[in-house]
Amino acid sequence: MNRTDTQLGPKKPSGRKQRGATTINDVARRAGVSPMTVSRVVNGEKNVRASTRAAVLAAVKALNYAPNPAARSLAGAEAARIGLIYSNPSAAYLTEFLVGVLDESSRTSVQVILEKCEASSAAERAAVRRLVDGGAAGVILPPPLCESPAVLEEIKRAGLPAVAVAGGRFGEEASRVRIDDYAAAFEMTNYLLDLGHRRIGFIKGNPNQTASTEREHGFEAALNKAGVRWDASLIVEGEFSYSSGLVAAEKLLKLKLPPTAIFASNDDMAAAVVSVAHRNGLQVPGDLSVVGFDDTSIATTIWPELTTIKQPITEMAKSALNLVVSAIRASKKNGGEPKLADQLVAHKLIKRQSAAAPKSP
Repeated sequence: MNRTDTQLGPKKPSGRKQRGATTINDVARRAGVSPMTVSRVVNGEKNVRASTRAAVLAAVKALNYAPNPAARSLAGAEAARIGLIYSNPSAAYLTEFLVGVLDESSRTSVQVILEKCEASSAAERAAVRRLVDGGAAGVILPPPLCESPAVLEEIKRAGLPAVAVAGGRFGEEASRVRIDDYAAAFEMTNYLLDLGHRRIGFIKGNPNQTASTEREHGFEAALNKAGVRWDASLIVEGEFSYSSGLVAAEKLLKLKLPPTAIFASNDDMAAAVVSVAHRNGLQVPGDLSVVGFDDTSIATTIWPELTTIKQPITEMAKSALNLVVSAIRASKKNGGEPKLADQLVAHKLIKRQSAAAPKSP
C-alpha cells in the first residue's frame, strides 16, 4: 500500500517545529530572558518592561508558540503550581516529606507536580525543564537534590523561586529550611559518652551532601572535647540507604576491637546496624548500642525502637511550600528577584530502647 500524505498544502520547513512542540524554554532562549519572564508576558502581567515584552512577543510569534492551556489558567489564578523533584534513597524520609507537602498544599489550594529523576546532571536538568514546561511557578528540593549544582543552576536560569530543604549550603539560587546538623550530632555523641561509651563507631551519609559532613564534624568535635581518643577505622562510609548501612555495620563489627556503640547518620542505616547485630548474635542495647538520625517511621517499627535525632521533616516540608508560595506572590506583586530566606528549625534528641550503658569489661 502506498503511503498517503495527509498534510494539506506545502510542507513546513523541517527546521520549524510543529505548533505545540515549542516550549517556554525555546521562547526564553530566543528572547534572551528567563522562562518566568515569558510566563509573565504570556499571562498578561504588568511588571515587565515594554522592551522585554516586545522581545518575548516577537519570539512567541516567530516560534509559533502555543502555551499549555492548563498551565496558563493556573498561572493566572490565585493558586500556584509548585514542582517537587525527588531522588532519595530513604523511602521513610521521602514519605514523611511528601506528607508534609501534600497536607499543606491541600490547605493552601496549591497544586504540586512531582518529578522523579535519576542521579545524573542531565536527568536533573531535564526534570527542571519538564516542571517549567508544565507551568511550575516554584520548586521544592528535598535532599539530595537540595544541593545539586545542575538543578540549582537550571532553576536559576529559569528564574523560578526555589526552597532547598536540609541543605547545608546557602547560596543565591534558593532559600533553605534546615536544622543544625553539627549541633544535633554533637548532642547525640555527648549522650553516648554520658552513657559511658568511649569506642563509638560512626556511619557517614552521602559524601555529596553538606549534612553528612556537618554530622561527622559534630561527632568528632564531641569526642575531641571529651578527650576521647579514636581512630579512623571507627568512621565508615554510608549512602543514607539501608543497604549501605548493612555493609558499614559489617565493617565495624568485624574490627579487631569493635565499637560498643554505633551512631548512624540516618535511621535507615541505623536500622540496618540493628539487623546486622542480631544476625551476629548481639543484643541491642545489651552488647551494642545503636542510634540514628531523622526520627522517621522506621525508628519505631523495628525492635528495639531507635534512639535518634528528630528532624521535623513533615514540618520542614510544610515550611518549604509556604516559603515558595510567598516568594511567588511577592514576585507577582513587586516583580524582580524574591528575597531569599534561611530558616533554622529546632531538632530534638529522642531517647528510646536502642541505647544503654556499655557492658562492664
